[in-house]
Amino acid sequence: MQWIALLSNPEGINATYLQDPPDLRGVRIHEMSLQPEGPTLKIRFDLPAYPDYPPKKWLAQKYNTVQVELSFSGLKSVSLSGFGTDISADVSLTGEDEVTVKATAPGFHLQANAMTVFVSRLSAYANEL
Repeated sequence: MQWIALLSNPEGINATYLQDPPDLRGVRIHEMSLQPEGPTLKIRFDLPAYPDYPPKKWLAQKYNTVQVELSFSGLKSVSLSGFGTDISADVSLTGEDEVTVKATAPGFHLQANAMTVFVSRLSAYANEL
């Protein structure tokens, strides 16, 4: 099962990647936060591949990197060990009645269980690689 099948709102990702989103290996994690509303875990990261047919607005701005923020709401548990300033992690989403997210990289491990996951932001920017 692809990770987007677990999203409550996969439409934006599906439209951007024409139903063929990239896997979540080697994503650059920019931010993680916990909010009491929900409670919710938010993870913001760059997707590892740019779409073949990006929106015209992104082309005009010369954007080359897609960034997504996933919100895990109805958070039941979260564990985090390690962290760093430049995390490139493998992320996986699994589940049926609830969603489990795991993100791993050398010196970093995150695991959380939540009731739902949704895209809270989808954007692009010019990354000076």
